[in-house]
Amino acid sequence: MGLIGELYRLQEERGYLSADDLAALAEQLRVPLYRVEEVVSFYTHFRTAPPPKTEVAICRDLSCHLLECRDYCSKVRELLSGDGEVDVHEVSCLGRCEFAPAALVNDVPVGRVSPEELAYYARAPERLPPARSVHTRRWRIDYCGESGQKYSVYESYRERGDAAAREIIETLKTAELRGMGGAGFPTGLKWDLVSKETATPKYVICNADESEPGAFKDRVIHEELPHLVIEGMCLAALVTGAKQGYVYVRNEYEPERRAMQLALDDARARGVLGEHFDIEIFVSPGGYILGEETALLEALEDRRGEPRNKPPYPGQKGLRGQPTVVNNVETLALVPAILRNGADWWKAQGIRGHSGLKFIGVSGHVENPGVFEIRLGKTIAELIERAGGVKDGKALKAFAPGGASSNFLPAEAVDTEIGFETIAEAGSMLGAAALVVMAEGTDMIETATNVTRFFRNESCGKCVPCRTGTEKVVAMLESILAGKADGALRDILPTLDETLAETSICGLGQVALGPVTSALKYWGDELDAYLAKSQDR
Repeated sequence: MGLIGELYRLQEERGYLSADDLAALAEQLRVPLYRVEEVVSFYTHFRTAPPPKTEVAICRDLSCHLLECRDYCSKVRELLSGDGEVDVHEVSCLGRCEFAPAALVNDVPVGRVSPEELAYYARAPERLPPARSVHTRRWRIDYCGESGQKYSVYESYRERGDAAAREIIETLKTAELRGMGGAGFPTGLKWDLVSKETATPKYVICNADESEPGAFKDRVIHEELPHLVIEGMCLAALVTGAKQGYVYVRNEYEPERRAMQLALDDARARGVLGEHFDIEIFVSPGGYILGEETALLEALEDRRGEPRNKPPYPGQKGLRGQPTVVNNVETLALVPAILRNGADWWKAQGIRGHSGLKFIGVSGHVENPGVFEIRLGKTIAELIERAGGVKDGKALKAFAPGGASSNFLPAEAVDTEIGFETIAEAGSMLGAAALVVMAEGTDMIETATNVTRFFRNESCGKCVPCRTGTEKVVAMLESILAGKADGALRDILPTLDETLAETSICGLGQVALGPVTSALKYWGDELDAYLAKSQDR
């Protein structure tokens, strides 16, 4: 067990990490004390003080913000104000956006309950209901529902010997499967590059550290289709020659983690995992930045989760300096269905000239938020309609097609087809496949401030322009909302946006100011209204 594993163990035993614990652990592992302390200070899920008896964490980010989480949190605090054993605080996105305003009570998910109900559970956490799943329907990619035979695709390729790897790569290339975590890199090419690396050992990592505000589709796949994720990892290992895999899952996904562990145990019992390839779960110590693949690798190596300079890329020098495949949950889950049914089948799943299927989480101002498996090429309007339409029958004002990091688009763009290129042409990105819907009446300057504040909070601080630039813009936006600002934001925002995009190592800094830039582009009149109020004071 490495440093992070030992820190988890100590915290589990004692509730927090004391100075004596850290000193003893440094001596035990024979590392300098500062190394232990710098890791503890970086990660949000390590505590250095005794926790309260009951901890209530309420999401403050985009989807929950739209459903008035601030008022919700204030009401909960008021109801629990006389209880000194309960701590109520706001946290970054919990990945349960369909249950907004989402909350955790002692790390147990709670959502879509009244403030009074949440206060009740805070006083009696033993009475918390079990976590709710989003869907119980069958998914199109789950071929096991037809045959009842899990892992049959992997077993058939494993029996074919050396020819199997080449066939898998060519099928994925022909299918043009792209990474579904946001970057969209061709999956067949990624596996091919790692297969050609001569260094060993090699690794396969499933990136389940889904932390983008508005994103939760990977959580649902992780819980409901873990066998497909495991099979995808096994197929990647077969192609590349990897012997070890890791599912890197975010800390807040405990129910989903249990589902994955049960699926791993079942796969070992079937002989799918074990001698040739095995998989472990690694629980993230916290932080949005860890969704970046090289920051994730740093955490796996017991270091602060700061992104690495690239190149080299993980496929060349990844985990422990070895060739590593890092794929998103959805990407891995799609592979078995493509290999079973063929590249032509996959391409035929799309409509209007698009290829393939896509899982998308829909949240915000819709009647029936959740995860939907759609044919690529469907329009935003059709997906919103599938989610029950805009909440309370209101008109659509705006949407973010790829979560908090994607530029806001106006209602006029609602007929945009869902695809990597079509959404980019509209001025945004598919990104984390997290459609966040905003109804008429939404304050876009306030919403942009909420998103920019998230990026400010989650910046790892390694890149100075990202660290200081996000802080500067948040300060200016908050001054505008408070009626104390001039019009300087318009003048400096383009330069700041360009600077962060060009000088940030990872995607956080590169996209952090996109939402506020797009808000001013389409709803600049709302900024003018705030500035007019400032001048009247």
